[in-house]
Amino acid sequence: MTDNISNSMIETGWNFDNSYARLPDSLFAKQNPTPVRSPKLIIFNDSLAKALGLSSQALQSNDGAEVMAGNRIPEGALPLAQAYAGHQFGHLNKLGDGRAVLLGEQITPTGERVDIQLKGAGRTPYSRSGDGRAALGPMMREYIISEAMHALGIATTRSLAVVETGESLIRETKLPGAILTRVAASHLRVGTYQYASNVDKGQGLRALADYTLQRHFPEVDTDENRYITLLKEVIKRQADLIAKWQLVGFIHGVMNTDNMAISGETIDYGPCAFMDAYDPATVFSSIDTHGRYAYGNQPHIAVWNLARFAESLLSLLHTDEAEAIQMAEDALSEFSELYHRNFLAGMRAKLGLFNEEQQDESLIEGLLSIMQKHGADYTNTFRALTFDKTEEMVLFETEEFTQWQDLWQARLGRQKESHASVQQLMRSSNPAIIPRNHRVEEAIQAAVKEGDYSVMERLLDVLSSPYAHSPEQAAYAALPAESAYPYQTFCGT
Repeated sequence: MTDNISNSMIETGWNFDNSYARLPDSLFAKQNPTPVRSPKLIIFNDSLAKALGLSSQALQSNDGAEVMAGNRIPEGALPLAQAYAGHQFGHLNKLGDGRAVLLGEQITPTGERVDIQLKGAGRTPYSRSGDGRAALGPMMREYIISEAMHALGIATTRSLAVVETGESLIRETKLPGAILTRVAASHLRVGTYQYASNVDKGQGLRALADYTLQRHFPEVDTDENRYITLLKEVIKRQADLIAKWQLVGFIHGVMNTDNMAISGETIDYGPCAFMDAYDPATVFSSIDTHGRYAYGNQPHIAVWNLARFAESLLSLLHTDEAEAIQMAEDALSEFSELYHRNFLAGMRAKLGLFNEEQQDESLIEGLLSIMQKHGADYTNTFRALTFDKTEEMVLFETEEFTQWQDLWQARLGRQKESHASVQQLMRSSNPAIIPRNHRVEEAIQAAVKEGDYSVMERLLDVLSSPYAHSPEQAAYAALPAESAYPYQTFCGT
């Protein structure tokens, strides 16, 4: 039976509010987590806990594991499952938190408000035919990738802990169960708005929009059309986010509208992975058979998702539907320029360019084209350019690259910054390492099959400082051995 924590746990540092629970009841269902048999804490994020104002010592105790397994409810928490809809591979479905429970919002020592969610916490009214549970492997993947993304400087939900449940799940095979404690600016999604606007007949839409503005965009001028401003601000954040994904070769894998956060954070790490050889058509997800969410399609899908967000806001934008549609289209038309500007700025930094020239775009496209033609590793190519190690890859032996390099060096020569400044900019813009897919799999398999978490701990350690370019990171930058089978990822539901 789920119960409240005893007075001995007060020192944990929980400081909950439950503002989402004050929205219309149609947007959520109160739902306690389903207790598990024998929770065991296997990975804990000490630095994140401290930033949240939580006691690492208390949370790493047996009582703390009980909390992060959902067996005990912290004082002040009000567990609920959020309702939302979503276009999944282009098809609209009624969804909701089918295996996640929001405990509440932690107010940090700096006054920041963040969601604390248990992922894999059991059935909810939105589970449909699912069991509401999560397997250890996918929860480890989310922990590893989300923390790597944070270290790379990309807006993301974060992972506080993973707890083994002591229970097995039946998927294709029997798998160990686990629960992830996820921390997010919020879990408001494009799909939340689709639910409020369409499935919920719009009853909670205005309340949801006002809540979003207050929580994420408090600077919005209330004298203006606040809802068109909301749309524009979300577009800006997504243009920035997707550009950063592209700059590090990250492929989300399942960019459904329910997996796009209004806050601008990366959310829902399912079949995600990082690209090795540069190719815009790269797909890893086993279910993305047509490449809808391929690396090169991510900016296009982002604006498609944002169009669905805009549709959900139409009734708030203007009483005249035609005028509302025009306002939405005008706002959406800004995405491409915003994304393009962010991407070019990031690419200039990766190439050590401090100023702008008209031909920079063709210089960037030229390099990417050569990389694609020769199957060059995305991350390692930029790392080699950073340290003038152009003898390390076959790409650099080609005449095409020599011609491109001459253009690049001439471009660098037309700016006033020193070689040392150029290299420093490139060092801070080109990571030494990313969560290589084979390294992530190695860590997951060691834990799932052998109960060995040391492989994951070492991986997390080197990923925590991706721009350090330390000798210890060299082995983690190495490419995997060639395989006869393409790498695939799975949703892990």
